[in-house]
Amino acid sequence: MDKLITISEAGDLLGVSNTSLRRWEKSGKLVPERTAGNQRRYRLSQIDPSLARSAEVDRVTLAYARVSSHDQKDDLERQKQVLELYCASQGWTFDLISDLGSGMNYHKKGLKQLLDRIIDGKVSRLVITHKDRLLRFGAELVFAICEANHVEVVILNRGEDATFEEDLAKDVLEIITVFSARLYGSRSHKNVKLLQSIKDAVDTHQTASDP
Repeated sequence: MDKLITISEAGDLLGVSNTSLRRWEKSGKLVPERTAGNQRRYRLSQIDPSLARSAEVDRVTLAYARVSSHDQKDDLERQKQVLELYCASQGWTFDLISDLGSGMNYHKKGLKQLLDRIIDGKVSRLVITHKDRLLRFGAELVFAICEANHVEVVILNRGEDATFEEDLAKDVLEIITVFSARLYGSRSHKNVKLLQSIKDAVDTHQTASDP
């Protein structure tokens, strides 16, 4: 008897995400049956390994680079060069996405594009130089999304990012700037004084940390 399996079981057998299977259904590439409760069921005889191989051809590697501010553009270019050289050396077909913005900002254009393509089943691999280049906090959530969509994550340097303290200070300063502006007004004397005090403290800390 031809066994019926769920969409998750079919995805595991083919090595693709549920999103990909739904897209295949819409295109007529792999159409499941429906139960009385309207649940998708696939026959084992439908699970053709060649479907997964053809799907892999359409999936690409995404390389992602990010810095927090405009004065770090040189670092952004360095990240891009490292990612491009690594992906090319592996023989991967890849697209490079970059962002200029806080690691605490979840609404960056590049990050949104990256997540949309992963969820859409169009990505086979994500490459970053450091985990913190993705997000300051919450990178594990993106990694979980990658795992659910069968996307391999490659982190070139698993040690601490050399610019961690500098970027974190900039991110915190950005948050304080927004909230203090809401509390006191962006041009108020109290707000300007507060921000200057914070900047002085950050500069002092960075000077003390320099060898």
